[in-house]
Amino acid sequence: MEYRYSLFFSNLYNNKVLQSGLWLVWICGFFLIGISFYSTQMLPNFVKEQIKIKKSDSSVSFDDVSYPKITIFTAPRPFAGLIGERQALAVRSWLGLSKNINVVLFSQHPTVFSFADTFGSRVSIEPNIDFTFLGTPFFHSMVARSLALSSDVSVLIDPETILLSNFVSTLKYVHKLDDDWLLVALSRNISDFPFRLDSHGKSWLANDGKHVGLQKCGDRMLIAWNNGELPLHKGVLPPFLYGKGFHNHWIFSEALNSDFRLVIDASSTISSFYLNDLEVEDYVSTSSTTSEFEKRSWELIGNSLLGWLYGSFSFHEANYSNLFKIFECGGSYLFVNTEHNIAYPLGYKKPLNLRNKGISLSSTDREIGDCIDLMKSIEGIERCSMKDQLRFSTSISLPLSLESLLSILADQNKTIVLGVAGYSYKDMLMSWACRLRKLQVFNFLVCALDDEIYEFSILQGMPVIKCAYPPTNISFDDCHFGTECFKKVTKVKSRTVLQILKLGYNVLLSDVDVYWFNNPLSYLNSFGPAVLVAQSDEYNITGPINVPRRLNSGFYYAHSDSITIMALEKVVKHAAISNLSEQPSFYDTLCGEGGSQRLGDYRCLEPETNLTVHFLNRDFFPNGAYKGLWDEKNIKKACMDKGCLIIHNNWISGRKKKLERQVLSGLWEYDIDTRMCMQSWHKNNVTSYF
Repeated sequence: MEYRYSLFFSNLYNNKVLQSGLWLVWICGFFLIGISFYSTQMLPNFVKEQIKIKKSDSSVSFDDVSYPKITIFTAPRPFAGLIGERQALAVRSWLGLSKNINVVLFSQHPTVFSFADTFGSRVSIEPNIDFTFLGTPFFHSMVARSLALSSDVSVLIDPETILLSNFVSTLKYVHKLDDDWLLVALSRNISDFPFRLDSHGKSWLANDGKHVGLQKCGDRMLIAWNNGELPLHKGVLPPFLYGKGFHNHWIFSEALNSDFRLVIDASSTISSFYLNDLEVEDYVSTSSTTSEFEKRSWELIGNSLLGWLYGSFSFHEANYSNLFKIFECGGSYLFVNTEHNIAYPLGYKKPLNLRNKGISLSSTDREIGDCIDLMKSIEGIERCSMKDQLRFSTSISLPLSLESLLSILADQNKTIVLGVAGYSYKDMLMSWACRLRKLQVFNFLVCALDDEIYEFSILQGMPVIKCAYPPTNISFDDCHFGTECFKKVTKVKSRTVLQILKLGYNVLLSDVDVYWFNNPLSYLNSFGPAVLVAQSDEYNITGPINVPRRLNSGFYYAHSDSITIMALEKVVKHAAISNLSEQPSFYDTLCGEGGSQRLGDYRCLEPETNLTVHFLNRDFFPNGAYKGLWDEKNIKKACMDKGCLIIHNNWISGRKKKLERQVLSGLWEYDIDTRMCMQSWHKNNVTSYF
């Protein structure tokens, strides 16, 4: 009996031990599952959410109308010489890849228009973006225009980069993603390319006429994105000059840090290259005796300063854990996050953890892992360092002399439009310059009253000189009419005008608060030599307009002749010993104190030099107090009905009031938020000013 009880309790004990063991196994299993789930939740969002692929019919040709349309944007140099030949070859290589590819060329040069005409509607020209005075396009304006021209896929590329067929296949697969994405790929330069396109522009042929296949080549950057809902990055793209080496890396780094879009490095799947046996040429469309070295120096200073200001942080602090690479293994594409060793093969229901090499894997997974190990050795975008390109000295030297700038800028009549500004009027200066550019007036020059506006003007691609003998301590908000600051500033203008006249150039001095409706140069030039043509500041609607001290020295035209130069020398000498601004010196010297040298109601004659002063018709050249035009509900219509060529935003006290009046009137051409001239496709947002 005792034996049976002992056996019973022994069996019972063994069963309990077995049950306890089973429960322990279950508990450990649930614990491991919980840890796995928790670890998955702690992964970044881009890993936690699998890359979703759109359902599509893989049998459809990429040239089918149901497939995405690709627009390639670039800014070519003039189509001349070897550079032109290489650009033409590159464009042909793009168009030959697919009928769904169109090309937009950012340029204002005649040779580019002629080149585009040979391709019909597939190649178009976009001249309405911001360019420097040397003809170099601004990258931020190119990107803005590319975003405004909606396309399924948009691509920005160097004009000499040749693309091969895997460009199309890569974009075809990437476009299947449900996510908004930004794709980048490096192109390498090569010294020799002994192949040519066939007559159809679709295949590369060797010298013996046989078809050839080419291996991947990568250092200039191609950028592509889909037409999604999310922006490319946070913040505002700085005014980089295109082709100067900073803009591509900036937008790539900012896209990574902003984490709006999936950022993909496609350097290993997009084959592209350009030839490197020619020196890089600048985007210069003007012709002059100025050396190419001087022109390059001007724009390299601007981009070096921008790289130092905007790039020294973002280039080296990019969050590369947010970067995916796209590889091609065995004819299939897959996305890999090399930072976390996670692969997303297209068609797979779950990601592949590349760390699990010790765990039994399928033969397919093993092949994918081996392929990725091989491809990861390829140098990627994140290895592309900008450190050597960001060496910059904060001191800025004058790269172009006044004489050089005048020879570049002057029109066929040897006329220069001169604007004078300090940093407090930088936005007003930009609106003025944008308006002149829109009117195709490119012969303007900026005289900088301080170092800040000088550097700002260089960054904005404007021709600028430092004013001779500028006043010190220019007030930011208290330099309006009647102040001591105003008196000092005005005397700089006449001295600069005299300096240019002595170099043999006519001058239209236009304050930057003068809005131009149309180009008045041909009309002003028609008065001929020995006549100084000036705006009248008289506000009474009736009566003479040449009454004492009503000559406005903020808008006048002077010929470069001996009579005008001698008369202006008298004005400058008079102003130098006066406690007033230069404006009374103009009138008292040229029209006599109290108007003693007036001729009729709208002229004066300076007897010693025999210079005639002609006061302009105020219907065509109204001042800020004439007929209350600034109070009109629609000032533009009111002025245009009168035939206004310009209107002066004067007779108002204070920089802020002047700025507010002009912006709210609609006579404004510059967007401070985007740092671009306003175009018809550009939203006009004035809220940032106030």
